Amino acid sequence: MKLLRFGASGHERPGVLTDEGAVLDLSALTSDIDGAFLASGGPDRVRAALAAGTLPVVDITGLRVGAPVARPGKVVCVGLNYRAHAEETGAAIPPRPVVFMKDPGTVVGPYDEVLIPRGSSKTDWEVELAVVIGSRARYLESPLHALDAVAGYAVSNDVSEREFQLEFSPQWDLGKSCETFNPLGPWLVTPDEAGDPQKLGLRLSVNGTQRQNSATGDMIFDVAYLVWYLSQYMVLEPGDVINTGTPAGVALGLPGTPYLRPGDTVELAIDGLGAQRQTFAQA
Repeated sequence: MKLLRFGASGHERPGVLTDEGAVLDLSALTSDIDGAFLASGGPDRVRAALAAGTLPVVDITGLRVGAPVARPGKVVCVGLNYRAHAEETGAAIPPRPVVFMKDPGTVVGPYDEVLIPRGSSKTDWEVELAVVIGSRARYLESPLHALDAVAGYAVSNDVSEREFQLEFSPQWDLGKSCETFNPLGPWLVTPDEAGDPQKLGLRLSVNGTQRQNSATGDMIFDVAYLVWYLSQYMVLEPGDVINTGTPAGVALGLPGTPYLRPGDTVELAIDGLGAQRQTFAQA
């Protein structure tokens, strides 16, 4: 299934996208697609309603598409998780996942305007596979069944300001948590439809020029390992988002490549998970 949210920011309604491209309204089943919905078997209720044919069609033409999960409790990010990306930045292959947190308030819709922070000179792009948690994960025994805790997958743009991130602070948070710095969506695709998370192609272009073109098979630590690993140090709750790292091709790793400026357009996509498009503007 492809779950989505549509409507003005803060007033989104829940929906599901059919194979035929129609959007069905889920308002009779839930007020939103959030942690409570995922934890209470919401996706199964949607499947039952789809099978029964009881969901009304809704025309979302002209309506904003929001992030597919509302109000994530936390956004956990993994850095340097693609071999080629580590190499392009001159970093050693990490022996353990590099983990940092991103302000959940950065999460916006997949087509929303992204703001370049005041004083920024190095705003960068990062296409990433996002993992949305569907059930509480605490001290999981092994990676073997870690994917059972996953509600689905989505496209994520882990926008970063490299000067803030790497030069202004020993922590990465300043360069990762700026306003609008995490477009997410357009859909939350359930695992049965997304398929193997380690066999997905990722692509990103800036103003029509391709910058990133890779696949999740280049990850150093795969999705199952990351969910298991993180559960050893924090409790993952339904609705939490994990950004699993970006492949090679970011401005930081391409000397002479310009960073993002107002008016630039970024387009990104992951196989089976949809595409995003953002125009950048000055904050």
